[in-house]
Amino acid sequence: MEKTCINVWNNCLQVIKDNIPARSFSTWFEPIKALKIEGDVLTIQVPSLFFYEWLEEHYVNLLRKTVKQQLGENARLEYNIVVEKSSNSNPYTTNIPSNGNGAAGNKQSIPVPVALNRDIKNPFVIPGLQKLQVNPQLNQNYTFDNFIEGDCNRLARSAGYAVAQKPGGTSFNPLMVYGGVGLGKTHLVQAIGNEIKKNFPDKLVIYVSCEKFCQQFVDSLKNRTINDFVNFYQVMDVIIMDDVHNFAGKEKTQDIFFHIFNHLHQSGKQVILTSDQPPKDLSGLVERLLSRFKWGLSADMQVPDLETRMAILQKKMYSDGIELPYEVVEYVANNIDNNVRELEGAMVSLLAQSTLNKKEIDLDLAKSMLKNFIKNSHKEISIEYIQKLVCDYFEVPVEMVKSKTRKREIVQARQISMYLAKSYTKTSLKSIGAFFGGRDHSTVIYACQTVVDLIETDKKFKSYVQDIQKKLKLS
Repeated sequence: MEKTCINVWNNCLQVIKDNIPARSFSTWFEPIKALKIEGDVLTIQVPSLFFYEWLEEHYVNLLRKTVKQQLGENARLEYNIVVEKSSNSNPYTTNIPSNGNGAAGNKQSIPVPVALNRDIKNPFVIPGLQKLQVNPQLNQNYTFDNFIEGDCNRLARSAGYAVAQKPGGTSFNPLMVYGGVGLGKTHLVQAIGNEIKKNFPDKLVIYVSCEKFCQQFVDSLKNRTINDFVNFYQVMDVIIMDDVHNFAGKEKTQDIFFHIFNHLHQSGKQVILTSDQPPKDLSGLVERLLSRFKWGLSADMQVPDLETRMAILQKKMYSDGIELPYEVVEYVANNIDNNVRELEGAMVSLLAQSTLNKKEIDLDLAKSMLKNFIKNSHKEISIEYIQKLVCDYFEVPVEMVKSKTRKREIVQARQISMYLAKSYTKTSLKSIGAFFGGRDHSTVIYACQTVVDLIETDKKFKSYVQDIQKKLKLS
């Protein structure tokens, strides 16, 4: 059968996919298109010059081996590169042969867009009052030492720390940290900035929100100082920009940042971004800027689990020099479960109420004082809630306790759920049975009696039930 370029390249991809991480494969190989085969030469199209340079520097040996495996020892690889000339002209393509030595030897030089001078005006200060002396605009309280690491943020934290040790020298460039409101994105990226300033005092680091950057751009247009504005950001060693989703719809500002980004990246400088969504879900941004955001690493910040929330509260208590009963900390952490900022705010509110009213902080005070923070604080406990709580505790799917399976761990979760449903709800035995896969009332009675017997005879089992009951009471 005649070999087509697509078949050959797909066969190469199968081998490559087995030899590199999934994220690297999706980033660097999925966008490639096979164009043609002429003799022993396979031509593939890559979306940019940077793409070509990265493949030649990091994956050329793997590419060479896989192509030779498909086309023989004399096989060669050629790149067809999409080149953007400027923002106002259509891109063109150029062909470059693979260097084959692990480094991109045929790099095309890209001119610096603006001539730099030492008379740069700083948009963060009032002109004329001081010379360029860049204040990084960082909050000194945001450090790695007081950033609590958990499963919810481990990737972002680890990548951020790596960047802080070697800004511009890792593959995490840009580093984009994304996630919902109040999960610690700003804390983390400013911690990176503070760590860089500690490790490299001479590096120029700037933290700026996207909104502030946009306003500075508008001011520079109004004052006809656009060159000074661009020059200022292009001499930075590290730019940390918060909330880049706010670029949506601002095409001229995106265009300016696109050129600043390109200059910094090509100069080996570090770019750090935050967003409320991953790059693929951002809307209102031009495609070429989005593609730049996808070049490095996108790391998400998820909602912290109970243990991480408790650690955050205990860290804040320690730094503020206060002590609270364990049950109060557990209550707050259990009930404010989606926002670190609200979690810390609830703690501050609790301390303020205690001080003003001269009352000792206990569980009752916590419950009465935090009604404004805790959603559904008086919610009725339902069978569905009990099922979910028990299944989360034993790490089994809810569907399994409703199924016919007789596996020991599933039966245990099912029986405890039935026992708690009978104890904490007014639902009839028949209805409880119906919630567990259509079982009859006699099954519920047997489950409840089994749980009672095991509580009396099995200490470990008793601790399970007590832990879950405690969680139910806290809710």
